[in-house]
Amino acid sequence: MNAPKTGSGSLADWLIYLEALHPKTIEMGLDRVNKVKLKLGLAPSFPVIIVGGTNGKGSVCAMLESILFCTGYKVGCYTSPHLLHYNERIRINKKEIDDETLCQIFEQINTARKDCQTSLTFFEFGTLAAMCIFIKAQIDVAILEVGLGGRLDAVNVFDADCSIVTSIDLDHIEYLGDTREKIGFEKAAIFRKNKPAICSETELPDSVNQQVKSIGANFFQYTKEFGFSKKNGQWDFWGPKGWRYSLPLPALRGEKQLQNASTCLAALDILNEVLPVSMNDVRLGLLEAVIPARFQVISTQPMIILDVAHNPSAASVLSGNLAATKPIGKTYGIFAMLKDKDIAGVVKALRNDIDCWLVSTVHSARTATVDYLINEIHNAGVVNEKNIVYQFSDCAAALVFACEQATKNDRICVFGSFYTVSDVLRHLNTL
Repeated sequence: MNAPKTGSGSLADWLIYLEALHPKTIEMGLDRVNKVKLKLGLAPSFPVIIVGGTNGKGSVCAMLESILFCTGYKVGCYTSPHLLHYNERIRINKKEIDDETLCQIFEQINTARKDCQTSLTFFEFGTLAAMCIFIKAQIDVAILEVGLGGRLDAVNVFDADCSIVTSIDLDHIEYLGDTREKIGFEKAAIFRKNKPAICSETELPDSVNQQVKSIGANFFQYTKEFGFSKKNGQWDFWGPKGWRYSLPLPALRGEKQLQNASTCLAALDILNEVLPVSMNDVRLGLLEAVIPARFQVISTQPMIILDVAHNPSAASVLSGNLAATKPIGKTYGIFAMLKDKDIAGVVKALRNDIDCWLVSTVHSARTATVDYLINEIHNAGVVNEKNIVYQFSDCAAALVFACEQATKNDRICVFGSFYTVSDVLRHLNTL
């Protein structure tokens, strides 16, 4: 497939081209992307914060972005995947980059790629595009979210002034390994010599400590160098700069968000000399931080909750949030997952929280079949006189059914993958 012609290709044309350019959707390694990075001369002069982890990294990015924006910094933020529009991935001052800018940058990267006689994956193109845009815009600070793992992720081609690993659990085992030790080794490779490295994982694999020593990073661990105390609808943070009292609860919902918020504040404490922030800006930033589809409530009667939980660890967090907000009535679960995920683990984590399972597929070649999902639900022992399973051709049909059945005392939870949530959101946008 040929690249869109100069000045005439739409963003949709470019995305189709980029998806077909490389023979593999995911190919771990930094050699190819580093060649193109050097060809483009990408050398950021601003502080770079890199955030990795199995779960929670999106929330930490959102809070950092919000607080730094409230302080008055020009903030670039790169995250993935997107829900509805590719532009969601690259933002400056919380605003998505426009189509024209993306197309221009993609053309520049494609020219450099050809000069280097190499190919790039879809994600690698996006990572380079984000940095190109940030440098051109002369931002004050960049927040980069790791896509997969850390050591061989395209984001790791850039050196972090502060690295954060939020959590370490089993996911993407075909690429990262099948133990927390192997996965911890991969994720901690975003650390840099003599630079702050923050980890909010409570049960730390030895491999992370080994990486810290091998790299020579300045390590800060949750509950040891920083943490929080919750009380009376507020919370206190303690970290490298001491205590911060009477902070507002983050706008992001869920019990895990205070741990994510404390990780964010630890980073800001450590970076205070280069990125000073006031406590008023911290408070405002916590209240204004937004991230879609992380226990996001989009309706109240009935309550509709969107959550991209797609691994057992995230499903356990979702279970805790559902249990803490249990309604008078039923919980309908609109459920679809990708076949390469730990479906059994997700079902087991939520088997006591869903009263009615509405099972479907998603618009992806990697979707798990309805029959497979239902079989895992049966294997988890959740089908009894109180648990009913229905099957649907797509998530939109499942949502229509749920809305017809649910009363104002019931709730609907959409979960299982980014695809599941995005399919429901696309349907809602047509109403």
